Amino acid sequence: MRAATGWKDFELLDAADGEKLERWGDVILARPDPQVIWKTPKGPEWGRANARYNRSSSGGGSWQVKRLPRAEWEIGYGPLRFCIRPTGFKHTGLFPEQAVNWDLMDGLVKNAGRELSVLNLFAYTGGATLACAAAGAKVCHVDASKGMVQWARDNAARSGLSDRPVRWIVDDCKKFVEREIRRGVRYDGIVMDPPSYGRGPGGEVWKLEDSVFDLVSLCAGALSDAPEFFLLNSYTTGLSPSVMAYILSVTVGERFGGRVSADDSFDEILPKVHGDDESILQQSFAFGCRVLADVVDAELAG
Repeated sequence: MRAATGWKDFELLDAADGEKLERWGDVILARPDPQVIWKTPKGPEWGRANARYNRSSSGGGSWQVKRLPRAEWEIGYGPLRFCIRPTGFKHTGLFPEQAVNWDLMDGLVKNAGRELSVLNLFAYTGGATLACAAAGAKVCHVDASKGMVQWARDNAARSGLSDRPVRWIVDDCKKFVEREIRRGVRYDGIVMDPPSYGRGPGGEVWKLEDSVFDLVSLCAGALSDAPEFFLLNSYTTGLSPSVMAYILSVTVGERFGGRVSADDSFDEILPKVHGDDESILQQSFAFGCRVLADVVDAELAG
């Protein structure tokens, strides 16, 4: 596991009895997390929460606001700026544990020795997009939600990145990749963070564990002849790193050479990237109750 240690505007204060207590800038939020199964006592700091998300027995839930200073506010991670806005389904518009991946991609892009073209699928509010764009990559940001894409564009403007070469696409990710492959468009890096559950363009319900192999196989066809990385995130508890590593090995690793291995040290991985003609294929798993990520990497022969 890797800790996102570079945060100053985000802090996990405590986690107990199905909830986590977090500081987002100067605002403290209490949110449910199914992986917090321990029932340790909650200290007095829980009383400082500005708002708490309460789940409903009938599904969904709502925010119980105690003294929220404002409906939305800004936090930063290095030069990147993000609008935080508590929404339905307990979300805030950012997954702070992904900062370990932003740092990783920053290094890969800056040290590639060429301008990279990166595809960010299920791109949400653009954390990975901003990290890659700030590092100097051309980015294609794709999400099916028009509202999320606009939120990402706003984050880019907050970060002073409005003039960077980013394509902002509202589309079904699978269909978009299929069209890119037909058009002959290829990418040096792919990042994707598919949801555990979703609906296709025809309203059909799909589950990630049933679709991930076909999805990764499809996206492998959009990689360039000399890809730098493929980063796959999953919050689906039933998908273990070993399973996802195997999927990556047979869909991407076998095509481009190299190896896929479970490794939880970015410090060991990064120095390898640019010493010779090797690329890295990444897969990370982020646990919602912690600012941590497990990593599986594959070094691809150039």
